[in-house]
Amino acid sequence: METISFEDLGLDSATLAAIEAKGFETPSPIQVLAIPRLIDGDANVIAKARTGTGKTAAFGLPLVQKIRSDSGFPQALVLTPTRELALQVCKEIESLATGRFPRLTSVYGGQSMSEQLRALKRGTEIVVGTPGRVKDHLDRGSLKLENISYFILDEADEMLDMGFIDDIEFIFSKANPKSRILLFSATMPPQILKIASKFMGDYEIVEEEERPEEPLLTEQRYWVVRESEKIEALVRLIDISPDFYGLVFTQTKADADSISRQLDERGYEAAALHGDIAQNQREKILYRFRNKKTRILVATDVAARGIDIEGLTHVVNYALPYDGPTFTELDEQDGQVQRAWHLL
Repeated sequence: METISFEDLGLDSATLAAIEAKGFETPSPIQVLAIPRLIDGDANVIAKARTGTGKTAAFGLPLVQKIRSDSGFPQALVLTPTRELALQVCKEIESLATGRFPRLTSVYGGQSMSEQLRALKRGTEIVVGTPGRVKDHLDRGSLKLENISYFILDEADEMLDMGFIDDIEFIFSKANPKSRILLFSATMPPQILKIASKFMGDYEIVEEEERPEEPLLTEQRYWVVRESEKIEALVRLIDISPDFYGLVFTQTKADADSISRQLDERGYEAAALHGDIAQNQREKILYRFRNKKTRILVATDVAARGIDIEGLTHVVNYALPYDGPTFTELDEQDGQVQRAWHLL
């Protein structure tokens, strides 16, 4: 089978140079499907793509190739479900740009509004943000979308699960109806197709071919324990692992707070991370965790999206996720996790 290269996808020399500098060698399946469609033609696209498949570059590379001048207004909007993912997407697209343009601005709740207002006023071509904060800027008049050429929803199913449907519909109502709409989603629930039929007009659906699931590289173990005994089981796991440096996943914010507090009371270096924690505090928590001043991070799976932590030794599912793909993604956080434990 012939290998497809980035050169085959319609990328120009400047963009190819950026790819080489990043160390990318061959495009991922979703990049092969998405990039040519976004560079040529005018079709709206729904791409079925899970986290970790290279989807940011799948839309980021066409954006940096198409947007290379100051038009005096934003030319693209990227919506993400969480603050961490907004920052990660913004950073990734910036790393693909080779010239002065495009300029990027990230907007999300918890960060100083005045700082974001200054950034938008200075001028930006690509805005990456969470639905709630983007809506805030639209209400203020500090962000205008009447002239955007690209409207991208990243992890659209997660945004719907988090209750952003009203904000998303409001943002669509303020956006250029002639903009290209690109929707990336790991699953294809009816709500996704409802949005498509309401706002996208004609569209294509692309997804990579189903492949046999690769075996997990992480050692998987589980304990069957009573709910009341889970915290003691977690403590014992930490105690028998002197090198423990890991993530503990919960399904709710209340559980994250409770488990973190109970670990703290027992003298362990733990912190909680979830959507109700102020952004400046979240950044401090992640800084301490990355520098191993905190060895245990208790987080909801949504809050942990976009977090890139190297060297983890353990991932613990304090409560199992509801679906298989999330289960797999959590256990393979950076491809280097040594052990995954599940408390059932």
